[in-house]
Amino acid sequence: MVGVAVLGYGTVGSGVVEVIEQNNDVVSARAGEKLYVKHILDLREFPGDPYENKVVHDFNIILEDEDVQIICETMGGVKPAYDFTKAALLKGKSVCTSNKELVANHGPELLAIAKEKNCNYMFEASVGGGIPIIRTINNALTAEKIEGITGILNGTTNYILTKMDKEGADFAEVLAKAQELGYAERNPEADVEGYDACRKIAILSSLMTGKNVKYENIYTEGITKITADDFVYAKAAGMAVKIFGMSKNTENGTLAMVAPFMISADYPLYMVNDVFNGVFVRSNMLGDSMYYGRGAGKLPTASAVVGDVVECARNLGNNVPVFWDAEEAKLADISEVSRSYFVRAKAEAKADVLAAFPGGEEVVIEGRNDFGYFTLEMKEKDFAEKYAALGDKVFMRIRVEK
Repeated sequence: MVGVAVLGYGTVGSGVVEVIEQNNDVVSARAGEKLYVKHILDLREFPGDPYENKVVHDFNIILEDEDVQIICETMGGVKPAYDFTKAALLKGKSVCTSNKELVANHGPELLAIAKEKNCNYMFEASVGGGIPIIRTINNALTAEKIEGITGILNGTTNYILTKMDKEGADFAEVLAKAQELGYAERNPEADVEGYDACRKIAILSSLMTGKNVKYENIYTEGITKITADDFVYAKAAGMAVKIFGMSKNTENGTLAMVAPFMISADYPLYMVNDVFNGVFVRSNMLGDSMYYGRGAGKLPTASAVVGDVVECARNLGNNVPVFWDAEEAKLADISEVSRSYFVRAKAEAKADVLAAFPGGEEVVIEGRNDFGYFTLEMKEKDFAEKYAALGDKVFMRIRVEK
């Protein structure tokens, strides 16, 4: 029998307990060992909860319990999750986590400790919720040289952009609805400013390159400046607006960024809508592959955590290699990247825009006091200089991804 402890009895933690208990016959059979939840760590009491007798308030009870061989860290944040995780790994206990912030900050260190102590640090649920993208990269695609990963990695922002697209609503209106439905936090900054997606693409980039991609060094832009007017032009052009976490291997290093993009209807991620996530992977032998599913939520995320628990139970006393070293990856300068851009400007600024970006394509919509324009491909730094010179004559610019 293999004892499991759960750190944090919130949404995901309670889901982990539910999955292990309700699907115990399946998960135990697939693990090759009887799995059971022995302890749940939380500061709170849970009177009337079916598992209230498993709740403890002292992490040392779990740390010193030899029956506990696998720990599920579902607390979130860096402190005290980092201290608890490190202590558990040093004791030779495997840790499974949904904590993207902790993984992005301390992944290489914790993986190195797990390797030294012949246990495992697994984090499938830290990216894409229930989508098995990390195990796919680590296992299914091990024969591949991954050339690029592009993902819709945040369900909140994808929901907001989908509603703005389908209903013609403004950002603030849809954000309020997302908060009402529980899709967005009371303070939505981490989602709408792209910070959540940034940490996730940092993790995927690190696994893609085998080196450490620091999220602090990734260019990140959110969706707060996008308006319903931008979607009018996107629709007229047969396109959609999505926020991507993107990472590509180039001759100048890894190009990693988070930003909104306009994409055409034939782009693989075009139909990923609402709270769903999608990850598009390009590799040198397989070519293109795509992974789609629920990127958040109690049971989808908990299912991914328990999938890691099963993997850890199959490998007690054996470290499963994860290729993510502490050496820092070289990041490409996004200012040198060439692409085209969508520009929305005042109607009276048309001549100025055409002069700044000659040879592009105008999007004509009758009866409006603004106009849309797609530039030719140019380096980001050249576009930025000309765009800035236009000042308040332009309302918005969105990168175009082909």
